[in-house]
Amino acid sequence: MAATAPARGPPVRSTGVASRTVQIRGLLADTRPLAVPAFRRLWVANIVTVVGAQLTVVAVPAQIYAMTGSSAYVGLTGVFGLVPLLVFGLWGGALADHLDRRLLLVVTTTGLIVTSALFWAQAAAGLDNVWVLLSLFSVQQAFFAVNQPTRTAILPMLVDTSLLPAAASLNMTVMQAGAIAGPMAAGVLIPFVGFSWLYLADTVCLLATLYAVLALPPLPVENRMIGTPGIRSVVEGLVYLRTQPVLMMSFVVDIIAMLFGMPRALFPEIAHLDFGGPDEGGLAFALLFAAIPVGAVVGGVLSGWVSRVERQGRAVIVCIVVWGLAITGFGVSAGLAGGDAMPWLVVAVVLLAVAGAADMASSAFRQAMLLAAASDEVRGRLQGVFTAVVAGGPRIADVAHGGAAALVGASAAAAGGGLLSVVFVVLAALAVPAFVRYRVSVTPRPGR
Repeated sequence: MAATAPARGPPVRSTGVASRTVQIRGLLADTRPLAVPAFRRLWVANIVTVVGAQLTVVAVPAQIYAMTGSSAYVGLTGVFGLVPLLVFGLWGGALADHLDRRLLLVVTTTGLIVTSALFWAQAAAGLDNVWVLLSLFSVQQAFFAVNQPTRTAILPMLVDTSLLPAAASLNMTVMQAGAIAGPMAAGVLIPFVGFSWLYLADTVCLLATLYAVLALPPLPVENRMIGTPGIRSVVEGLVYLRTQPVLMMSFVVDIIAMLFGMPRALFPEIAHLDFGGPDEGGLAFALLFAAIPVGAVVGGVLSGWVSRVERQGRAVIVCIVVWGLAITGFGVSAGLAGGDAMPWLVVAVVLLAVAGAADMASSAFRQAMLLAAASDEVRGRLQGVFTAVVAGGPRIADVAHGGAAALVGASAAAAGGGLLSVVFVVLAALAVPAFVRYRVSVTPRPGR
């Protein structure tokens, strides 16, 4: 019996359109964590408060310079900010493993609101005392250092383990977007409204986070640590970290990437000497500083793929290799700029943006690994270590790159640092193969 040829009709275009729509949605950020009301409230509130916080980040050094006319005094914000971040980041992690985490978030968020209101009060009163301003900044950073690890440690209590990379990506996208929008808004507003109104805006914005935190259910720690959270509990957390090679490596590879591959201290010199910008700033200077956070935001928007990756350890290594190669290319492009600066400036900015996108993905995976692979009773302390590493790494890199630039030049220091980050992260991966083999299931568990 002869086969009957199938009837031929008009081509079905809708299938192709639907397929392309699915592919595009697969590229965009995974928003499934936003279906969890508690996470959604915190995330939406963070959109507001991150911009407000960045207004204060810009206003404090600007006000200090306006009062003193001295960059040396402005530089003291690094010391007054870093020390509490390191000390209270570690101790705050211990507190997050001892107290109800919702209560701790309420207390620290209230502390941030009070310090922001005091910033407004000193500016509105025209106090003009740099030491009062620096002291307030230090207190604010201490509250932030306790708040941040606590806020991150609650994520596994809110969303399924398989959604942790997506949740971390959503959070970091907002943080990076705020790092762009906040300084731009502050730069425009300061000449017109002054410092006090920026501090007041930050105070009001923080009320959104306080509302979201108050709406959380009680969040007691599983197998809560016994005793008073002090130095001993911090040390116990570090001892636990030593016994977990995968978690330890998540910090080691980040330190490698930041120490060797973060060239932000070189941006002023490269913008001036290699790309022909004025020595006090200019377009090239602004573009170089904005490129990495812009790349991170784009990477966050297109982060739908991170939730589908099972081999998270290997993904981190690949992301840091991409970061290092992009930074190397940035240094090379700066060195080749010569007189025809604009085309090479475009290349440099694009490469920095690629590095920012790679760093965003690496951070999302490392954060998810820290939250999923660690026991709940130590999550706060590990997030405290994470806060200390994230705060301290780039600042140490500033010193290292500045010294290297004095010896070999800024562009060569950037290129060499990027290359070294690739070499050392590959060596680290070979030394601890368990990190590369680390994998998770990407299928959500029922009931979450």
